[in-house]
Order: sequence, then structure tokens, then C-alpha cells
Amino acid sequence: MAFIDWLIVALFLSALVIIGYLFSNKNKNIEDYFVAGRSMPGWLVAIAATGTTISAGTFVGSPELGFNTNLTYVLNLLGSIVGGCLVAALILPKLYNARTITIYGFIGDRFGESSKQANSVMFLIGQLLTSGSRLFIAAIAISVIAFGSIQFQFMVWSIIILGVISTVYTMLGGIKGLLYIDTFQTLLMIFTGVVGLCIVAGDLGGLSFSEVWQTITSNGMVKAPAAAGAAPGLAADGTLTGWVPGNKVQMFDFSLDFTKPYTILGGMIGVAFFKIAQYTTDQEFVQRQLACKDVRKAGRSLVASQLLALPVVVVFLSIGLLLYVKYIHDPACDGALSTAFFSDARDIFPQYIKNHIPTGVRGLMITGLLAAALSSFNSAINSMASSFVADLYLPLRARKGKAVKNDKDQIASSRWMVGLMGMLLTGFAIVTCVMQQSSGLNLVDFATGIMCFAYAGMIGVFLTAIFTKRGNSRSVLAALITGALIIIPLMFQKEFFGQTFIAWTWWCPIGGLIATAVCMLGKPKKLF
Repeated sequence: MAFIDWLIVALFLSALVIIGYLFSNKNKNIEDYFVAGRSMPGWLVAIAATGTTISAGTFVGSPELGFNTNLTYVLNLLGSIVGGCLVAALILPKLYNARTITIYGFIGDRFGESSKQANSVMFLIGQLLTSGSRLFIAAIAISVIAFGSIQFQFMVWSIIILGVISTVYTMLGGIKGLLYIDTFQTLLMIFTGVVGLCIVAGDLGGLSFSEVWQTITSNGMVKAPAAAGAAPGLAADGTLTGWVPGNKVQMFDFSLDFTKPYTILGGMIGVAFFKIAQYTTDQEFVQRQLACKDVRKAGRSLVASQLLALPVVVVFLSIGLLLYVKYIHDPACDGALSTAFFSDARDIFPQYIKNHIPTGVRGLMITGLLAAALSSFNSAINSMASSFVADLYLPLRARKGKAVKNDKDQIASSRWMVGLMGMLLTGFAIVTCVMQQSSGLNLVDFATGIMCFAYAGMIGVFLTAIFTKRGNSRSVLAALITGALIIIPLMFQKEFFGQTFIAWTWWCPIGGLIATAVCMLGKPKKLF
């Protein structure tokens, strides 16, 4: 990269640290630090939550998905809107009105302290895997741009760089500073995505609109499932192996094939259920809504964040479609690298940024990538720290007769925990680097599918707590364990059985409904 590109990146990172520092003295107590005193405007929370929703998986993973497949992933977004609306109407008011620092406090009120702690621990384990995967995906791009390769050792250094930067400014500002930083980063990501789409569209070698349209419709090709035959690739004579004819602008798939993640049923039922689990059980996402001034603003911000995510993801999917057009018509434009994309397109957009974006604009695009990566990672750090401090650390200190009552000491403890969570997440990002290759999933499906590990059991507990009078501390623990045990073999179907039989969009409904039944087996304790 040129000096001007590095300068733009340095200014961006410096701005994040400065914003965090400016908010460092505005946190008077632990509620300020973790839920902003429930004083944030809904529009700010909506934009910040959009950044958490789309994350680096969109910036890096959606172009890969668009290059390899089609637009059926849009059904995922429509299912997200349905799920968000249901949570805003039926579930969020009860979580918000509980007035607890974390949503697991609601579980504690319902089933007891041990159940609260069990859910908090499950969230922490799931978040280590989930946010570790997002950081790993972001590191793909940083590794390409900084080191020119996605070899393992370069990936590790890229993960460490991103982890340290994000942890520092998250420690300083708390959730208030984080919401403003995430809003800035989300808007920057959207802007750079539109700029990237325009640049790719202007770099198609003079192809007319009709030629582009024909390439992605009647002459379109999509990567075949891993078990369908030959390994994917581009032969010397220009023939694609491991790819099959397919309309790349297809948006709706009416098939009943449960191996496909983005069918009508998978998107509108499976993904909707997944989003209900995410916006009910995941402190990272619900924490933003808890920071709103009232529950109505919280609900509106939740739905608005899902609506805002739709056009953003379409932009990045379209980048992948146009990159397919570019490389199928000129497979030698980047030498061996061009051919390699038809086997493994994980780094296709980062490589394009590095090799084709003009100096100066390249630096801007990299800041957009960093914004996508850091907006999801820093929210994970803060939410994990809030859960650990409020649900585990402070109660443990109190039981040992060493309660931390002073606001200043509580904030100091919270900052140290943010640093610890940042270190743990950075370490787990390296682990997910290996897991993704073993799973056989593309980047987007891996990042979302891995969330089901924790969600399946927790949504069973929350649905039981909110809509029934059943359950007790033992059935809560059984539900959490059951949900996790169901998801593990589903995550590694390819590794265990050689192919995928059930797509990730069905993992959470399967595990969640079974976990709900297990949790409801527990008889509630009699008060009298």
C-alpha cells in the first residue's frame, strides 16, 4: 500500500481511540458503563445495531457468497425482519422492563441465581466462538492487504492486530462511546461498500449491460455442493469443474431441500426462528436495545436495524456477482490468483481492493473493512464483560464477603474485564480459523451457524421463562446442555458424514424446540 493509504488507516484508528477517550470520564457507575443509563436515542442505537448485525461477515463473506452462488441469501434478511418484529412485539418489552444490566438477570429472577449464571456462562462460551469467527473473517482481508497472503501465520498476526486495537478503545469508552463509534463505523462501511460496487461495475472491461446480465442469468454458474462430484476450479481451457448452471440473480427458492440454507422455508421460518433466538438470548445484540430511553424506542431500533441491513447486504452480494462477471470473462487478469478464486473465493474482495482499487481510495476501502470488523468485535467484548461482571464476578465477590460497592471500583473492574474478554476473543479467533476449514461451510454460513451452539439451549430457556410457568434450575441446565449437544454434530456434518444433510438455517429451530421441551419438563418450585 502507498503512504497515503496507511495514513488514512492511521487517522481512522486514532479517531476511534480518541472517541473512546472522550467518553471515558462520562461513566459514573456500572449501569452507565454497560447500558448507558438507558438514555440513548433510538436512531443511534438502530444504526449501531446494524453494524453489529452485518459485521465483517458481510464485507468479506457476502462477496464470496455472491461470487459462488446467487441472491437467495436475501431470504435470510427477510427472515431477520420477521424475527425482529416478533421479538420487538412479544419478547423485548419483558426483557427491557426487568431493568437488569444483562438479560440473564431476567432468567435469574425467574429460575434463580444458578440459572442466571448457567445462561451467562453459555453465552460467554458461544460468544467466544461466534465473535472469534467474525474476527477471523476480518483478518482474512487484513492478511491479504498487509501481508499479501492468507497463510496461517499471517492470519494470526492480523487477528492479534485487530484484537488489540478494538480492545483498547472499548475499555476506554464503555457502551456510550461504543454506540457513537459503531454508528460512525456503520455509516463508513455502507459508504465504502457503495464506492466498491461502483468501482467494480466500472471495471468490467467494456462489457455492455446486456452482456453482464446474460452472464449472470442464462449463462450463470454456481458452485455445486461439496459432495456433488469434482472439486471446484477453472481448467486451462476455461471450463469450470465443480460448478453447475444456475441463475445468479435468483432470489427465491421454493424447493423443499433441507440441505439448502436459503429456501423460502429456510429463510422465512428457520432464519426467523434464529433471529428470535439472537435478539432474545444474545447479550451482544439485546444490550443495544437496553440502552434506549424507553421500550418503544428499543423495539423500533431493533426493527429498523434489520431493515437497514437489507440494502447493505445486497450491495456486497452484488459486488460478488460483478466480480464473477469480471473473472469469468477475463480469467487471466490477475494471473494464477484469478483461477484460484473459482476454487476458494474467501479473499476475493480483499484481493480486489489490494490489486485494483486506486491509491487513496484503497485506504478508504480498508477503513470500511476495519469498521465492519471492529463494530462487531467491540460490541462482543463489551457484552461479554457486562455479562461476566454483572452475572458472575460481582455476585461471587458478594458471596465471599468482598463486595465491590464503590462505583469507581466497579467501573475499574469492568474495564479490566473488557481487556480480559478482548484477549480471550482474540485467542478463540485463531481457533475458529481452523474450525471453518473443517466445517466445509462458506464464511457467511460458518459465522452464523456457529452462533446456534449457544442459542439453541438458551432460546429454550427464554421461551419457557417468558411464555410458560414451567421450568426450574435443573431443567434450565439440562436444556442448555441438550441444545449444545444437538448442534455439535450438525456443525460438523461434512467432517463426520462426508456431506451436509441439514442446512444451518434449521439448526436453531431443531435444537431450540427440543431444548424448550426439555426445559418445560421441570416443575416450578412452589412458593407456599
